[in-house]
Amino acid sequence: MSKFKHLSSLQNPLVKKILLLKDKARERKKTSLFVLEGQREIQLALKGSYSIDTLFFEPNLLPEAALEPSFGFVSNCISVSKEVYQKIAYRGTTEGAIALVKSKDTSLQGFKLKNKNPLILVAEAPEKPGNIGALLRTADAANLDGVIIANPKSDLYNPNIIRSSVGCVFTVPVAMANTDEIISYLNRNNINIYCAALTASKNYTTIDYNKASAIVVGTEATGLTDTWLKASTENIIIPMQGEIDSMNVSVSASIIIFEAKRQRQFL
Repeated sequence: MSKFKHLSSLQNPLVKKILLLKDKARERKKTSLFVLEGQREIQLALKGSYSIDTLFFEPNLLPEAALEPSFGFVSNCISVSKEVYQKIAYRGTTEGAIALVKSKDTSLQGFKLKNKNPLILVAEAPEKPGNIGALLRTADAANLDGVIIANPKSDLYNPNIIRSSVGCVFTVPVAMANTDEIISYLNRNNINIYCAALTASKNYTTIDYNKASAIVVGTEATGLTDTWLKASTENIIIPMQGEIDSMNVSVSASIIIFEAKRQRQFL
């Protein structure tokens, strides 16, 4: 006999709560909770010092015996029926685990840089969750010191961002703030501002990124606002050899970031 509570009714308030948290940013903000699906993603969240409020598991997909080896000790676990799991699961291919997780402070006040010579990424007003996820994956791959999202269009725990980042939203320090606050933060911490821009720009390979640096990228449609361009230490550009004058923002950011890492010898 299972030692865990079992949830089988689709009308249970917990089911309604999960669906509401998945769909409504306002609810995520009000409760400081978000929905996280998948064993790998939950494990990354735990590694990133996130706290699990409730872990739901479907025993046919994730046996009880695998809970502690997979996630360590979680005090509040609830088994769910196949029907409930299919109702609350976000992805078509599932691993039997969904968690309600406590969100973290994403303000600049809570953004701590451990490295005295940081390399960070700033993205202004990214509109597509897929692009944000790709930027976070690049930040993880390059082991950046942090990512700051300026004038965000979505909260960090939007399910589409979590899914597209494959859990990298939990592996890199992330903050959200408006442009003026971020520029003040960078200036206060003596971090050079390198803005990806089409005008008055230098080839990105000619810049020295060995000092504290922020690589700043804008939207694909309009680029960076004038506020950023006026605050820039140097505008940088990736020379194009074809007919178009820009690339996907996550691709552009990746190219510049790994040039900076190459100069730093991947340290």
